[in-house]
Amino acid sequence: MIVAATLTGGVLSVLLAALAALTVLARWADRLVSFAVGVLLAAALTHLLPESANALGPELAGTWVLGGLLLFFVLEKLALWRHAHVHPGAVAMPLHGEHVAGSAPAPSGAMIVLGDGVHNFIDGVLIAAAFLQDPALGVATAIAVTLHEVPQEIGDFMVLLAAGYSRRRALLLNVLSGAAAVAGGVIGYFALDRAQDAIPYLLALAAASFIYIAVADLVPELHRLRRRLGDALLQAALISTGIAAVALLHQH
Repeated sequence: MIVAATLTGGVLSVLLAALAALTVLARWADRLVSFAVGVLLAAALTHLLPESANALGPELAGTWVLGGLLLFFVLEKLALWRHAHVHPGAVAMPLHGEHVAGSAPAPSGAMIVLGDGVHNFIDGVLIAAAFLQDPALGVATAIAVTLHEVPQEIGDFMVLLAAGYSRRRALLLNVLSGAAAVAGGVIGYFALDRAQDAIPYLLALAAASFIYIAVADLVPELHRLRRRLGDALLQAALISTGIAAVALLHQH
């Protein structure tokens, strides 16, 4: 039951998000990066970080977030250095969902997969804990995870497409990161006590990855490419929509 529930929460949510992001929302891919900013910041600041702070205390949780931000800064620098040497013609991240000839996918794509994988792993542990307490609670938790993951996965697709990944590769990477929920569920079942001890630290790192991607990679691109007042208002509205989607679904 735990494996089935984590597959639903981790992989089904990805497929539902892909259905929306790669079909109905495909023509809006560049503008919906703003939606991704709202989703990532809301998930990090109103869900992941508060839960980490409740367990570790504000100072320790904040320290882990700061350490995570520094870690992702260093990782991105290393990735940019590698791309500059391996792909001399690489260009800045395009907000169009299509890969630019002669360029390499932006490092933000790899970081969003890493951060989302950590988040999905934690969801798997939480689902396992719920099932071990009460199967009915486990089912309810799996449904809640699936619902709150869909808008976040749509945001992830927008980031990957904007980073230059093809639709097929973006789907594959999101499915792989979603499958981390299954690993979390299995590990949580066999070693729940130890897994639970690590959850607050993983939450802080996941929050750091989402904050870094939103603020360091996506927001500067929004400022750079769309400077008209109407575009700015639309971006603000879409960011607010992403925040509202996370807030609404986390109430259930």
